[in-house]
Amino acid sequence: MTGTPRTLAEELRTRTDRGLVGLLRARPDLLNPVPGDVTQLATRAGTRASVVRAVERLDRFVLQTAEALAVAPDPCPYETLGALMGGDAGDPAVAAELPRAVAELRAQALVWGPDDRLRLVRTARELLTPSPAHPSPTGLGPTVAEAMAGMSPGRLQEIIGGAGLPATHDPVTAVAALTSLFADRNRMAALLDTAPAESVAVLDKLLWGPPYGAVTDRPAPHLQWLLDRGLLIPAGARNVVLPREAALHLRGGRAHRTPEPVPPALSPATERDPQLVDNAAASQAFTALATVEELLKEWDLGGPAVLRAGGMSVRDLKRTATALDTTEQLAAFWLELAYAAGLIASDGEADERFAATPAAEEWLQLPDHARWAELAAGWLAATRAPGIVGTADAKGRALAALGPHLDRSPAPEVRRRALALLAALPPGTAVPASAVLARLRWERPLRGGAPVAGQLPADGDGAPAAPGPADDLRSRLAQWTLAEAELLGVTGRGALATHGRTLIECPSDSAAPTPAETTAAATRAAALLAPLLPEPVDHVLLQADLTAVAPGPLRRPLAEALGVLADIESKGGATVYRFTPGSVRRALDAGRSAAELQEFLAAHSRTPVPQPLAYLIDDVARKHGQLRIGAAAAYVRCDDDALLSEILADRRAAALRLRRLAPTVLAAQTSPDQLLDGLRAMGYAPAAESAAGDVLIARADSYRTPPRTAPAPVPDGPPSPDPTLLSAAVRAIRAGDLAATAERKPVQAPAPAPGALPRTTSAETLATMQAAVLTNSALWIGYVNADGAASQRVIAPVRVEGGFVTAYDHTSDEVRTYPLHRITGVAELADDSV
Repeated sequence: MTGTPRTLAEELRTRTDRGLVGLLRARPDLLNPVPGDVTQLATRAGTRASVVRAVERLDRFVLQTAEALAVAPDPCPYETLGALMGGDAGDPAVAAELPRAVAELRAQALVWGPDDRLRLVRTARELLTPSPAHPSPTGLGPTVAEAMAGMSPGRLQEIIGGAGLPATHDPVTAVAALTSLFADRNRMAALLDTAPAESVAVLDKLLWGPPYGAVTDRPAPHLQWLLDRGLLIPAGARNVVLPREAALHLRGGRAHRTPEPVPPALSPATERDPQLVDNAAASQAFTALATVEELLKEWDLGGPAVLRAGGMSVRDLKRTATALDTTEQLAAFWLELAYAAGLIASDGEADERFAATPAAEEWLQLPDHARWAELAAGWLAATRAPGIVGTADAKGRALAALGPHLDRSPAPEVRRRALALLAALPPGTAVPASAVLARLRWERPLRGGAPVAGQLPADGDGAPAAPGPADDLRSRLAQWTLAEAELLGVTGRGALATHGRTLIECPSDSAAPTPAETTAAATRAAALLAPLLPEPVDHVLLQADLTAVAPGPLRRPLAEALGVLADIESKGGATVYRFTPGSVRRALDAGRSAAELQEFLAAHSRTPVPQPLAYLIDDVARKHGQLRIGAAAAYVRCDDDALLSEILADRRAAALRLRRLAPTVLAAQTSPDQLLDGLRAMGYAPAAESAAGDVLIARADSYRTPPRTAPAPVPDGPPSPDPTLLSAAVRAIRAGDLAATAERKPVQAPAPAPGALPRTTSAETLATMQAAVLTNSALWIGYVNADGAASQRVIAPVRVEGGFVTAYDHTSDEVRTYPLHRITGVAELADDSV
């Protein structure tokens, strides 16, 4: 095709396959379903939903360029666009970046045409053009012609007369004369030199938008001066507007007050020793593992109940925060982190509650660095945003942790982009969060506020709105990302750690890596983290004050056994355990004897077992099991009848409703569990026994949910297409375009209307097919599939037999077999069509 394209479809036909691939990659929504030809592709690229999505993904300067095109003449020469962006004085930075912006708009099919006739697609122009209901981000108003539409011819002649212009014979030439005056820098400057100072002040207030103002029925003289010369035009009963041409003159030709051709710098930068950063991140990564492990331990026997609307109650969140020794907001993060990794879930029972999953058992057995990899991969890909826990939804209801309404689809992309900005800095370099947020707002100025189609946000100075962190979802997600990355050990002291850089690496260089790529990157990052994590120790230091100090993280069997025998008193670099009668009794209930406990401590302590601790174990063991509890409803059995008499005489036992059945047996009207708890609260150490009279080991079984998968992220629009799909889609579009546009030889029957299927009789179809097989020529056919869907195809018949034709289909780029009765008609192609 030669000459200037007249439509977007014609320009798309001139693009190379690489150009179409770039368009489909940038706007994947155009692929669902794959367009049948280039015309369908162009039509879909101009739909409102697709254009809004594309405009939302433009960076600040490209968006400003599109906004300038929306207020420029259509079509717009490149030089005119450059003047709108750089002003009369010009701007070297704008001039250097403008070709990139135009190329980006053209690549995304938002702009088409040669440089001397740039055209913004109609839907984008509707979105960005100023109107009273939807002011432009440029702050400009309507043109003189638009603002004066409907004005009486007499009033038009009065205005051009007031502006010093000669009278005209019709409204069209009057509007053209006034427009020419406002666009002429010299004549406009001369007119404004005669303006009262108050009139100039009014223009200054409307200069950068909004361009509308209110007036009374009797305007002041300085306002009347502006109205008489068309510098203010009535826009309703009591409103006036500054016309676009006049505003551009006052602005020095600039469409935006502050063009932003380059992104804001990531500064001020603070350089730190990369090794110190890695060590700090590794320390925090270990703390993250310990916190999640503590959460799983807390929920070992089952977690809190699930609310009817889903999620945890505020009370349960507070309890979890207390157990983890953290705030409720951080507790929500740890809960959502474990949930994203598939370690906790709801059990799905009638009395539904949260609990650890079977995957949590496998996770606990992994090495520390492998456990961190699973947490990091789950966090990076999760669309759930713990930061909004406690805020209100659209209906005013508080959003609950682990609830159903916490997904925010931009979260993964924002996380990766925020970390990528840190990765672009030298190793060990940190920048303030405000610098990262400013860069992200430049890259996606419209994504945070979720603009309504047809209304793009603008601030008072005419530039695209840069919402603050309180109102901008994207900024809030970035803030949470930086804080969560520090908690998870991806960053250290504000800088990206070495393993954090590896975490966000993606071989395919895609904005949305596959789950397999994310997991592989997390595994490589964990391998770098492993040498930095502390080695588990196999010993403790027993002290005379009934405590034990673990000088580092304990090996898992030792930590589990010591966790039963003692209570954790404090955490940190060294964990302190305290031995109490209750903790010793807990170990005895788990089936350990006093001798076994003494041997365990002696084997794992670098110091001798202190005498007070040995006495404590022996004293509790001596009393343990002296009383026996069984099911009668419940009974107490003891060889010492004096001890039973003592219990009966104790007022605290009244609630247990005990009575003596025999000198050594008491019966109770309560359950064995309640009887055990009641006697232990009175200071005794009873043990449960089986029906055979054996002591029951009271080791609690862990409660787990049925097998559960981690929650699937909510996609932010269509997935990024892979190269294979892109290549196949371009081939299908090219082939479909060939079928729709190929030149046909004339036939005897009336030619089908454009876009209609060819119509021939069955005999004509068969004869033409057989002739094409002999001459090895291509045909244009109309075909209706089994579902009734009609299509046009270009085929090269290979064989015709048994009511079927086998042919190479140029549309699908494959050999296919078609039933002849489903072919509506056939026509020969011109010799140079294929």
